[in-house]
Amino acid sequence: MKKDLLSEYDLELEDYECIFEKARRLKRLLREGREHATLKGKTLGMIFDKSSTRTRISFEVGMYQMGGIALFLSNRDTQLGRGEIIADSARIMSRYLDGIMIRTFSQAAVEEFARYATIPVINGLTDLLHPCQILSDLFTIIEKRGGYSGLKIAYIGDGNNMANSWINAAAKLPFHLDLACPEGYDPDPAILKRGMAEAPAGVGLHRDPKIAVGDADIVYTDVWVSMGQEGERKERMKRFQGYQVNQALLERAKKDALVMHCLPAHRGEEITAEVIDGPRSVVIDEAENRLHVQKAIMEILL
Repeated sequence: MKKDLLSEYDLELEDYECIFEKARRLKRLLREGREHATLKGKTLGMIFDKSSTRTRISFEVGMYQMGGIALFLSNRDTQLGRGEIIADSARIMSRYLDGIMIRTFSQAAVEEFARYATIPVINGLTDLLHPCQILSDLFTIIEKRGGYSGLKIAYIGDGNNMANSWINAAAKLPFHLDLACPEGYDPDPAILKRGMAEAPAGVGLHRDPKIAVGDADIVYTDVWVSMGQEGERKERMKRFQGYQVNQALLERAKKDALVMHCLPAHRGEEITAEVIDGPRSVVIDEAENRLHVQKAIMEILL
């Protein structure tokens, strides 16, 4: 595995397997109440330009459980928010910390930070990608289905950072991915083109969610209006009609298909309460696994 985790596309098959194996071990140790302070004395700086529930709690608690300490750094509290250039912040923070996690808007900013930092940088989320979430999703699928090889995953909704991350993972791993997005809301074109060319089991893009969901093993969705898109809400609500994951759509998937959502969810919009709170939903397990997978990532990099 490289020094940083900036994109799931940078990972090779053995990297995915290493992360999942470590996550499995760390989860077992925690459940058994056994100490696993493998990062004792280590420090993680957490830079947040976007609000967070799961990302902040899971990284902070994970560092504590492994014997380290995590520092919450918002743009209101650091010189980054007052115009200090990324290169200076990256170099200085590298003298204080053992690793940095960044949750921000720009993928380019995270990559620039990593370029100047001499310590590992973890992408906690950008508008383009969400690698920690996709790794946690895949780990959850392994737990629930024994693996991802040969499965069909259907992603329904906005071609956002989660759609991009699913495509990047499909370019490396042997599962088939079908996406359904309204016209004008497709995934990143470069990522989509590369994924379609490289995916061992295939990537497809459709306008009709019923086609994408057909015979799917996993049905995945995300919010229609992400942070920073609030001004587009009225238009998005109109354009995404017909893309709701509801019971009628779910019935087109396999009878034992799992329902996943990276959360937070807007019940009654991209997914109904009946489905997300129903027996096929694994969203709470999926959210918990952010803790175990990110601990594995930190153990590898730090």
